[in-house]
Amino acid sequence: MISWKNHFLYQVDYQHWANDKLLASCDKLSDEVRKHEEGLPFRSIHGTVNHLLVINLKWLGRLQGEPKDYKLDQQLFDEWRELKLALKQTMRQTQHWVEAQPESYFVGELHFKTSAGVEQHNWIHDVLTHFATDCAHYRGQIAGLAVRLGAPTVDMDFINYRRDMQDSLAHSKIAKGNNPGR
Repeated sequence: MISWKNHFLYQVDYQHWANDKLLASCDKLSDEVRKHEEGLPFRSIHGTVNHLLVINLKWLGRLQGEPKDYKLDQQLFDEWRELKLALKQTMRQTQHWVEAQPESYFVGELHFKTSAGVEQHNWIHDVLTHFATDCAHYRGQIAGLAVRLGAPTVDMDFINYRRDMQDSLAHSKIAKGNNPGR
Protein backbone atom coordinates (compact mmCIF):
# COMPACT_ATOMS: atom_id res chain seq x y z
CA MET A 1 0.00 0.00 0.00
CA ILE A 2 1.32 3.44 -0.93
CA SER A 3 1.60 6.09 1.78
CA TRP A 4 0.02 9.54 1.53
CA LYS A 5 3.51 11.01 1.31
CA ASN A 6 4.52 8.83 -1.64
CA HIS A 7 1.18 9.45 -3.32
CA PHE A 8 1.71 13.20 -3.16
CA LEU A 9 5.33 12.92 -4.24
CA TYR A 10 4.04 11.21 -7.39
CA GLN A 11 1.37 13.88 -7.76
CA VAL A 12 3.82 16.79 -7.49
CA ASP A 13 6.25 15.12 -9.88
CA TYR A 14 3.35 14.54 -12.26
CA GLN A 15 2.46 18.25 -12.06
CA HIS A 16 6.00 19.11 -13.07
CA TRP A 17 5.97 16.59 -15.95
CA ALA A 18 2.55 17.71 -17.23
CA ASN A 19 3.51 21.38 -17.01
CA ASP A 20 6.64 20.68 -19.07
CA LYS A 21 4.55 18.93 -21.74
CA LEU A 22 1.98 21.72 -21.86
CA LEU A 23 4.49 24.56 -21.91
CA ALA A 24 6.51 22.91 -24.69
CA SER A 25 3.33 22.77 -26.77
CA CYS A 26 2.51 26.41 -25.98
CA ASP A 27 6.06 27.38 -27.01
CA LYS A 28 4.93 26.77 -30.61
CA LEU A 29 2.56 29.75 -30.34
CA SER A 30 3.67 33.35 -30.66
CA ASP A 31 3.77 35.56 -27.59
CA GLU A 32 0.95 37.60 -29.11
CA VAL A 33 -1.25 34.51 -29.43
CA ARG A 34 -0.41 33.31 -25.89
CA LYS A 35 -1.33 36.73 -24.46
CA HIS A 36 -4.46 37.32 -26.55
CA GLU A 37 -7.63 37.37 -24.47
CA GLU A 38 -9.58 34.23 -25.36
CA GLY A 39 -12.24 33.97 -22.68
CA LEU A 40 -10.39 31.79 -20.19
CA PRO A 41 -11.06 32.57 -16.52
CA PHE A 42 -7.61 34.21 -16.42
CA ARG A 43 -8.09 35.75 -19.89
CA SER A 44 -5.32 34.18 -21.95
CA ILE A 45 -2.94 31.23 -22.10
CA HIS A 46 -0.24 33.42 -20.53
CA GLY A 47 -2.63 34.64 -17.82
CA THR A 48 -3.77 31.11 -16.99
CA VAL A 49 -0.21 29.74 -16.85
CA ASN A 50 0.52 32.68 -14.55
CA HIS A 51 -2.43 31.55 -12.42
CA LEU A 52 -0.85 28.09 -12.14
CA LEU A 53 2.21 29.80 -10.69
CA VAL A 54 0.13 31.95 -8.33
CA ILE A 55 -1.84 29.00 -6.94
CA ASN A 56 1.37 27.01 -6.49
CA LEU A 57 2.91 29.88 -4.54
CA LYS A 58 -0.26 30.43 -2.47
CA TRP A 59 -0.68 26.76 -1.52
CA LEU A 60 3.01 26.22 -0.84
CA GLY A 61 2.99 29.29 1.41
CA ARG A 62 -0.08 28.04 3.28
CA LEU A 63 1.42 24.57 3.71
CA GLN A 64 4.65 26.07 5.02
CA GLY A 65 2.75 28.34 7.42
CA GLU A 66 3.97 31.39 5.49
CA PRO A 67 0.92 32.55 3.49
CA LYS A 68 1.58 34.56 0.35
CA ASP A 69 -0.69 37.49 -0.38
CA TYR A 70 -1.09 37.12 -4.14
CA LYS A 71 -4.31 37.94 -5.95
CA LEU A 72 -5.49 35.00 -8.04
CA ASP A 73 -5.16 37.06 -11.23
CA GLN A 74 -1.98 38.90 -10.23
CA GLN A 75 0.42 38.93 -13.17
CA LEU A 76 3.86 37.93 -11.87
CA PHE A 77 5.80 37.70 -15.13
CA ASP A 78 5.20 39.38 -18.48
CA GLU A 79 7.91 37.40 -20.24
CA TRP A 80 6.97 33.84 -21.25
CA ARG A 81 10.43 32.41 -20.57
CA GLU A 82 10.54 33.89 -17.06
CA LEU A 83 7.01 32.67 -16.31
CA LYS A 84 7.85 29.12 -17.41
CA LEU A 85 11.05 29.08 -15.38
CA ALA A 86 9.31 30.41 -12.26
CA LEU A 87 6.55 27.78 -12.55
CA LYS A 88 9.12 25.02 -12.99
CA GLN A 89 11.20 26.21 -10.02
CA THR A 90 8.19 26.67 -7.77
CA MET A 91 6.88 23.20 -8.58
CA ARG A 92 10.30 21.72 -7.73
CA GLN A 93 10.30 23.71 -4.46
CA THR A 94 6.92 22.17 -3.69
CA GLN A 95 8.29 18.72 -4.48
CA HIS A 96 11.32 19.21 -2.22
CA TRP A 97 9.11 20.54 0.55
CA VAL A 98 6.75 17.52 0.31
CA GLU A 99 9.81 15.21 0.39
CA ALA A 100 11.01 16.84 3.60
CA GLN A 101 7.74 16.27 5.49
CA PRO A 102 7.31 13.31 7.86
CA GLU A 103 4.65 10.72 7.03
CA SER A 104 2.51 11.98 9.91
CA TYR A 105 2.20 15.42 8.30
CA PHE A 106 -0.13 14.14 5.57
CA VAL A 107 -2.86 13.06 7.99
CA GLY A 108 -2.89 16.39 9.81
CA GLU A 109 -5.01 19.48 9.33
CA LEU A 110 -4.10 22.76 7.70
CA HIS A 111 -5.46 26.02 9.08
CA PHE A 112 -5.32 28.97 6.68
CA LYS A 113 -7.19 31.97 5.35
CA THR A 114 -8.72 31.90 1.89
CA SER A 115 -8.05 34.64 -0.65
CA ALA A 116 -11.26 36.27 0.66
CA GLY A 117 -9.86 36.22 4.23
CA VAL A 118 -12.10 33.43 5.51
CA GLU A 119 -10.55 31.08 8.11
CA GLN A 120 -10.46 27.48 6.88
CA HIS A 121 -9.23 24.16 8.13
CA ASN A 122 -8.95 21.11 5.92
CA TRP A 123 -7.15 17.80 5.95
CA ILE A 124 -3.74 18.20 4.38
CA HIS A 125 -4.35 15.26 2.05
CA ASP A 126 -7.51 17.03 0.82
CA VAL A 127 -5.62 20.29 0.29
CA LEU A 128 -2.92 18.52 -1.73
CA THR A 129 -5.56 16.65 -3.75
CA HIS A 130 -7.30 19.96 -4.46
CA PHE A 131 -4.00 21.50 -5.53
CA ALA A 132 -3.28 18.64 -7.95
CA THR A 133 -6.76 18.59 -9.47
CA ASP A 134 -6.91 22.40 -9.71
CA CYS A 135 -3.65 22.38 -11.69
CA ALA A 136 -4.99 19.64 -13.99
CA HIS A 137 -8.20 21.63 -14.48
CA TYR A 138 -6.37 24.76 -15.64
CA ARG A 139 -3.89 22.79 -17.76
CA GLY A 140 -6.87 21.23 -19.55
CA GLN A 141 -8.31 24.65 -20.31
CA ILE A 142 -4.95 25.88 -21.58
CA ALA A 143 -4.35 22.77 -23.70
CA GLY A 144 -7.78 22.91 -25.34
CA LEU A 145 -7.32 26.54 -26.29
CA ALA A 146 -3.69 26.11 -27.36
CA VAL A 147 -4.62 23.32 -29.79
CA ARG A 148 -7.46 25.41 -31.20
CA LEU A 149 -4.94 28.22 -31.76
CA GLY A 150 -2.46 25.95 -33.58
CA ALA A 151 -0.27 24.34 -30.90
CA PRO A 152 0.40 20.61 -31.13
CA THR A 153 -1.82 18.29 -29.13
CA VAL A 154 -0.24 17.26 -25.87
CA ASP A 155 -0.98 14.10 -23.90
CA MET A 156 -0.72 14.91 -20.20
CA ASP A 157 -2.66 12.01 -18.64
CA PHE A 158 -1.35 10.70 -15.33
CA ILE A 159 -1.16 7.16 -16.67
CA ASN A 160 1.17 8.38 -19.43
CA TYR A 161 3.34 10.04 -16.81
CA ARG A 162 3.59 6.70 -15.00
CA ARG A 163 4.46 4.93 -18.28
CA ASP A 164 7.14 7.51 -19.03
CA MET A 165 8.62 7.05 -15.57
CA GLN A 166 8.60 3.24 -15.94
CA ASP A 167 10.23 3.54 -19.38
CA SER A 168 12.89 5.88 -17.94
CA LEU A 169 13.63 3.40 -15.15
CA ALA A 170 13.87 0.52 -17.63
CA HIS A 171 16.24 2.49 -19.88
CA SER A 172 18.32 3.49 -16.87
CA LYS A 173 18.66 -0.15 -15.79
CA ILE A 174 19.63 -1.18 -19.32
CA ALA A 175 22.22 1.62 -19.52
CA LYS A 176 23.71 0.63 -16.17
CA GLY A 177 23.77 -3.00 -17.25
CA ASN A 178 25.69 -2.07 -20.39
CA ASN A 179 28.13 0.08 -18.41
CA PRO A 180 28.63 -1.49 -14.97
CA GLY A 181 31.35 1.03 -14.08
CA ARG A 182 28.78 3.84 -13.80
